[in-house]
Amino acid sequence: MPQVVLKLPKTKLAELKKHYRTFLKSSTPTHAAFAARTPHCTVTAYTSGKVLFQGQNPEAEANKWGDPSPEKKGKTPSKKQHRFHPPEKLFTSSHIGSDEAGTGDFFGPITVAAAYVKDHQIGQLKSIGVKDSKHLSDDQIAHLAKEIVKMKVPYTLMRLHNTKYNQWQEKGWSQGKMKTILHHQAIEKLMEKIQPEQPEGILIDQFSQPDVYQKHLRSEKKELQPNVYFMTKAESSSIAVAVGSIIARSSFVKAMKQLEMDTGLSIPKGASPIVDKAAAKVIEVYGEEKLHELAKVHFANKEKAKKLIK
Repeated sequence: MPQVVLKLPKTKLAELKKHYRTFLKSSTPTHAAFAARTPHCTVTAYTSGKVLFQGQNPEAEANKWGDPSPEKKGKTPSKKQHRFHPPEKLFTSSHIGSDEAGTGDFFGPITVAAAYVKDHQIGQLKSIGVKDSKHLSDDQIAHLAKEIVKMKVPYTLMRLHNTKYNQWQEKGWSQGKMKTILHHQAIEKLMEKIQPEQPEGILIDQFSQPDVYQKHLRSEKKELQPNVYFMTKAESSSIAVAVGSIIARSSFVKAMKQLEMDTGLSIPKGASPIVDKAAAKVIEVYGEEKLHELAKVHFANKEKAKKLIK
C-alpha cells in the first residue's frame, strides 16, 4: 500500500487532530497521538511528530502539511515545486482562485467556487477577516460570504448534488475527476462573466498532481485554461483562493441545513461514527434509496449504517 511519512513539529499535531476531528478512529496504535480514516487515506500521527499517510493517494493528503520525507517507500520524494507553481507576484495581482468543500463528507454536495479578486481588493478583503476557511467557524463563514457579495467580488459556484455524484461514481469517475471538471466549469463561467477583463493568472487549490488534472480534462475533451497554477494550501497565500474557499464552504453549510429541514433529521458533517448513526436513521425513516439522494454511497458509512440497523 502506498505511504508517505512526514516529520512535523510536535506543536503541529494539535492542528492536525483538529483538522481530522470528524474522521478520528476510536483506537490508536501504540505511541500514536491519534489516528484518522478519511475517504482517501489513513492518517496516523505519532507523539514523536512522525505522521504516516497510507492509502490510494497518500501524497495528495500529505502535501497539505509538508514535503514527504525520504522514508516514503518505493518512490523518490516529491519535488517541492512543480512547473505549475505560482510566481510570488501572483498573490498581489488581480487573479482568479478556486477551491472546494464537501469532498470528505458523507452527506451533502461537493461545492466548488472560483472568485476573481482585483489587486486593490486584496487589502480590503484581508481587513474584513478573509483567510483560510479551515480557521473560521460556520457563522464567521456565513458572515464573510455576505460581505464578499456586498463588495461585488465576481464569483461562480458549482454544486454537485449526490444523485449526480453517485451516477458519475458508478460510471467509474474518481472523486478527483469530478472535482477537476467542477473546477474547470467554475473557472470557464467566471472567465465569461468578467470579460473583457483578463486575470493575471488562475490559481487552483491543488488536490491532485497537475498532470493528473490535465488527464481528466482530456478524457472529457477539455483543455487547461492559460496561466493556470496549482498550489497545495493555496488559501493560506492567495486571497482569491480564500474567497473561493469561503463561498464554497458557505454553500455547503447551507445545503447541509437544507437537508436537515427537508428530512427533519440530524445530518452531521464529516464521515465519523456519528454520521453512521445518522445514516442508519435515514434508512429506518426513508429507506436505503434515500441515501442516493443525500449521500456519497460508496463511502464506508453506508455499510456501517446498515450493520447498525441489523
